[in-house]
Amino acid sequence: MPYDDSPPPTRRARPLSVAAALAAVSLTAAGCGGGQEPGEAGAASPRPGGDAATSTAPTGEQPEPTASASPSAKPLPKGPLTGRTVVIDPGHNPGNRDHTREINRQVDIGTGRKECDTTGTATNDGYAEARFTLDVSHRLRALLEAEGARVRLTHDADRPFGPCIDERARIGNEAKADAVVSVHADGSAVGNRGFHVILPAGVKGGGADTSKIVKSSADLGARIAGHFARTTGSAPSNYIGGNTGLNTRDDLGGLNLSTVPKVFVECGNMRDPKDAALLTSASWRQKAAQGLADGITSYLKG
Repeated sequence: MPYDDSPPPTRRARPLSVAAALAAVSLTAAGCGGGQEPGEAGAASPRPGGDAATSTAPTGEQPEPTASASPSAKPLPKGPLTGRTVVIDPGHNPGNRDHTREINRQVDIGTGRKECDTTGTATNDGYAEARFTLDVSHRLRALLEAEGARVRLTHDADRPFGPCIDERARIGNEAKADAVVSVHADGSAVGNRGFHVILPAGVKGGGADTSKIVKSSADLGARIAGHFARTTGSAPSNYIGGNTGLNTRDDLGGLNLSTVPKVFVECGNMRDPKDAALLTSASWRQKAAQGLADGITSYLKG
């Protein structure tokens, strides 16, 4: 089936009070869930060489137009986020599946070594996580720029593969971002549904030291979780995070190596048919982007 990647008209973010945002979902920080694969994508995303590596876009589907990952050259409107910098990190890269040797290269994540990147997952009918993350990231960029924020993407499918997880962290650090959000979708078992936000644990070792960003990242993640639930109507994950919508991990280089507030957002489970129906809907992806934008705005204005 064809997928509509054309973004509907955007609207301005609707920041809520902290209390209203948190009321949408219980926001007690959770520990690491059990049974997780150590993929940078999230809990259970297939590894390179799995079915995500061989999935293809549906026949006749037109690719999204891409733009530079550099900050927009156009003048930004004045708004509540004027002067703020947000880095959006679209999980994976559509080209990763053609470069498994390169993305399997081990890189330093401060507390150990891990693959440069992974292919990500896909729905059962071939809608790739890498396409989903780019689409949501484009929508999110438009919403944040409408609020006056300077926005940078870590990539825009404008390179053959990657960037590696250490470079993704470095892009946010060098931009001195006020917030970094890595957009993902999970690849768990059927029946596992809902979203969760991954927060950095307190880690220190090698090049990793999250001590200065743990608290601010938890604040960013809690606000995103509350607004995401409210705007999309999706419930917090029923399989990770104890129904809080939050999960803390110490094995993700993109978080371990960050020196600025950063979270990962798993927007849903691509392998569950009910969640997949949402993730493949352009109108729902717009809601997802709006929920992310509202959470980021709430954090930056807080």
